[in-house]
Formats: sequence, structure tokens, C-alpha cells
Amino acid sequence: MRMLGLDIGERRIGVALGDSRSRIATPLCVLEAPLSAKAADLESLVEEYSVRRLVIGLPLTLGGQEGPQARAVRAEAERLARLLPVETVFMDERLTSAQANRHMSACGVSQKKRRGSVDMVAAAILLQAYLDSTVIEEDANEG
Repeated sequence: MRMLGLDIGERRIGVALGDSRSRIATPLCVLEAPLSAKAADLESLVEEYSVRRLVIGLPLTLGGQEGPQARAVRAEAERLARLLPVETVFMDERLTSAQANRHMSACGVSQKKRRGSVDMVAAAILLQAYLDSTVIEEDANEG
């Protein structure tokens, strides 16, 4: 099954593509926020890649609670659920942007160039964590 990972921010939305068969997530693109205004762009991606699930990053606090940002992401996801014929799941996205910045810095990507693509790398990290967690769940169910 193909899926998109979404890192929804106030200014940009990082998008990553993944597949449950290959279990690999890759950065795809960055859309401008708000996502509800770019729903047609997202709908095109869903159709183009035959996506059946959206994995949406939920920005929990460091204590694991839902704050104002998490509530805003849930509201945006509810709007998308009415527009797109795909399943929606949430995944804890704490520190994915920091992790993406570290990875890109380690690869020699300048801070200026990172600004435009860190969101899609964060979405790929989020989606990869989801894919990895589903492997663990499937292994546990088999045992």
C-alpha cells in the first residue's frame, strides 16, 4: 500500500512517499500552508501515486501531551478526511525537524538550502518511523 507522510507546519507542509511493501520512505515535495488551501495539490499526489493512507505528524509536546499545534493539525486532518478518499493515521512527530536538520547538515547541505527542503525530510523521517513501527506490530502479531 502506498502512503504519504505529512509534516504539517504553519508555513510549509513536508510530503514524503512510502510503500508498505518496500518499507522505505522518501522525501517528495513541500507544499505551502495552509494545507486546506492546497488540497487540490494533495489530491493530485494521492491520485498520481495511488495513495491509500496519509500518515500525519502530530506535534506533541515533549511531555507527550497535545497542545495548540496538535489540535490545529487534527483540525486540518479532519478537513482533509472530508476531501480525500484515503485512510488517515497520526504519528508522533516530536523532534523530526531537528533530526532532519542534523541529517542534512551532516550531508553538507547548507542552512540556506535546508530551509526549503527540511520539511519533506522531516516527513520522510516521520513516515519511516511509521513504516518501521508497523513491521514491529506485524512481527508481534505473528509470534
